[in-house]
Amino acid sequence: MFRRLAAVTGLWLAFTAGSAAAQDTDRSGKLLLTGGVSSVEGAGGGGLAPWALITGYGSPGQVGANVHATVVDLPDYQFRSGGIALGLQDRLELSYARQTFDTGATGASLGLGQGFTFRQDVLGAKLRVLGDAVYDQDRWTPQVAIGAQWKSNNQPGVIAAIGGRDHEGVDYYVAATKILLDHSVLLNGTVRATRANQGGLLGFGGDRNDDYSLQFEGSAGVLLNKRLLVGAEYRTKPDNLGFAREDDWLDLFAAYAVNKNLSITAAYADLGDIATFEDQRGLYLSIQAGF
Repeated sequence: MFRRLAAVTGLWLAFTAGSAAAQDTDRSGKLLLTGGVSSVEGAGGGGLAPWALITGYGSPGQVGANVHATVVDLPDYQFRSGGIALGLQDRLELSYARQTFDTGATGASLGLGQGFTFRQDVLGAKLRVLGDAVYDQDRWTPQVAIGAQWKSNNQPGVIAAIGGRDHEGVDYYVAATKILLDHSVLLNGTVRATRANQGGLLGFGGDRNDDYSLQFEGSAGVLLNKRLLVGAEYRTKPDNLGFAREDDWLDLFAAYAVNKNLSITAAYADLGDIATFEDQRGLYLSIQAGF
């Protein structure tokens, strides 16, 4: 995983270095970390939740982009995500992520077979509709964005067997982000309409509930300096499947921007119970490269 991550990062940095000499003045209009990092679903934001910020460092009239690779190492599972996102004129964001949920030795205990793996593709779109988180410092109005994420899982048979209703689904969300530069504080709240089980990795809807429900995702961070943001996130979850309770997610994170081409995020993530296995807590590590 880390060898692939290094290779992707190296190729991307080589590309951005080659174009930076000619385009540096019109590719990096935003402050460090104000495009967020890549969430587990590919959108710009925190590790667990999308923010209203548009990914990349492109200002209005410019383009920003990034690639990311993420791994979450849990006691009984391993989660991986990789993808690409584009920020267009600091107004529209388009993203794609491929998620992999490896059950490892736990797969045998679940009756799926050792090393059984769920894969999910996530296509996302986000539109900034109100405010500017950086420049509206004289107003309390946050930056607001609306978004959608289409998700498709590759295991429809297993999902049906555990009580899931669909292997594809769409999440809709509204995010509001406020940056208080005088206090070096970032605040975000996201409301998501979803039917997803474990973010969609265990399908959509279930024997307990098949309707959309509204879930809250909150983030708070403090800029210790211009390169380092530390904070916490909390994400509530639906509980649609009868065979296993689904817990809320939380993390404590540190995001470090080496420069506008490279950032690294590390976190302690608590994902609760997953598919009857309790206390899934572990290290979250993500690398993002772009412009």
